[in-house]
Amino acid sequence: MVALAQSMTGDHPGRVCLVLSNDPQAGGLAKAHALGIPTVVVDHRPFKGDRAAFEAALLEPLLAAKPDLVALAGFMRVLTADFVAQFEGRMLNIHPSLLPKYKGLNTHARAIDAGDTEAGCTVHEVTAALDDGPILGQARVPVMPDDTPETLAERILPLEHQLYPAVLRRVLDGDRTPISLP
Repeated sequence: MVALAQSMTGDHPGRVCLVLSNDPQAGGLAKAHALGIPTVVVDHRPFKGDRAAFEAALLEPLLAAKPDLVALAGFMRVLTADFVAQFEGRMLNIHPSLLPKYKGLNTHARAIDAGDTEAGCTVHEVTAALDDGPILGQARVPVMPDDTPETLAERILPLEHQLYPAVLRRVLDGDRTPISLP
């Protein structure tokens, strides 16, 4: 989130209008506040599994902010097809694997366990299927023989901070051609 917000300056075609979190303790909230970005928390826990009610509550501040595009960054709740449909073609996410491999969680461990020689991250358009939308960019790193999920994640994170802002800018400029970082 911080990398995206910091990239949106000067002649960038976008500006952050809201940081919305489902976790009142999310570290990004204080960082957004420090950057002067409005924040809203809609804690999912009081909804006790009522996804429709939770998503209705999420929509209120989101629609009030009138975003041209929604960029998910660290939002760890699966969104329903009805919610996603309201932002069709206008919602992006970053995932810590080279999609279509390793959708879901524990991606670094799964890449190491599979004996993959490379891993990375993917920015994709969000669709109703989990981690399955059109790929808009990928960044790759080699998997080293002594890698752990933690060391692999440490090497991928800086690439996430380069890839996501680059893809976001291109999409806001009207270009959905996928990009690759080495």
